[in-house]
Amino acid sequence: MNRRPSRLTVSADTVAGVCLLKPAGTLDSDTYRALRDRVINAALDEPQAVVVDVSGLDVPASSAWSVFTSARWYVSTWPDIPILLVCPRADVAERITRAGVTRHVSVYADLEAALASLVPGASPRRRARIELPHRPSSLRGSRDFVDEWLANWSQGQLIPAAKVIVEVLVENVLRHTRSPLVVILEWIDSAVTIAVEDTDPAPAVLREAADGGADQTSGLAVLGALCRAWGSSPTSNGKTVWAVIGPENRL
Repeated sequence: MNRRPSRLTVSADTVAGVCLLKPAGTLDSDTYRALRDRVINAALDEPQAVVVDVSGLDVPASSAWSVFTSARWYVSTWPDIPILLVCPRADVAERITRAGVTRHVSVYADLEAALASLVPGASPRRRARIELPHRPSSLRGSRDFVDEWLANWSQGQLIPAAKVIVEVLVENVLRHTRSPLVVILEWIDSAVTIAVEDTDPAPAVLREAADGGADQTSGLAVLGALCRAWGSSPTSNGKTVWAVIGPENRL
C-alpha cells in the first residue's frame, strides 16, 4: 500500500514590520522543500525579518530542522534578511540546537523575545520593480528601467555595470525559458542588487562546455566577473537570479 504524503500548511501575517510564518503539520521529506521555499519567498519580499513559529510542526526526524539553515543560506548574501525561530517548548528548542540549526538561525521562546533581538535603525532599502513580457524588447526595457532608477537614486557611477548585468539576466530568461519576467532593483548603503524573477524552477548555473571550448553560459561568466556575488534562489513558482554590485564594480 502506498504511503499517503505528509501535509503541511503555512499561514502568514505581518507583525511589527516582520513576516510571521506559522507552519502546521508534518515536516519531513515530503514537505521540506515547500517549507524552505515559503521561507525564502517571505525573505525575498524584504520584511525586517522572517519569524517562523514552529510550535505547530511535527518533526519526526531531527535532520529535517535543517530546512531553516537551508533557507537562510539562500538569502544570506541577498537580501540578507534575518530568519528567526519561535519555539516555546524547551525540549524542542534543544532538538533544534542539537541539529546544528542555531549556528545560523536563532531560536527564541516567544515572539516578543524574537522581536527584541532585532537591531533598530537599520539602513533603509530603496526598491523598484517592473514586469516585462517574454520578448526581445524587454532587453531594452530592463536597461532603461535600471538607468532611470539608479539615476533617481544618485547612483550614476553604477549604471554601466548594472545595465550589463540586467541584460545578462534578462537574456538568460529569454534564451532558456518561456517565462515572463520581473526585474527588481534595490539600493542599500553602497550596494545595488539587480534581480530577475521567472517562472522556470531550473536554477541558473555556470557550466563548462564538455569539449573544453567556450563556456556554454558565457553571460553568467561575465556576470560573475562584474559583481560582488550572485546567486539563484528558488521561489514557490520559479526562481530569482540576483547579483550584487558596489563601488568596486564600476565600469
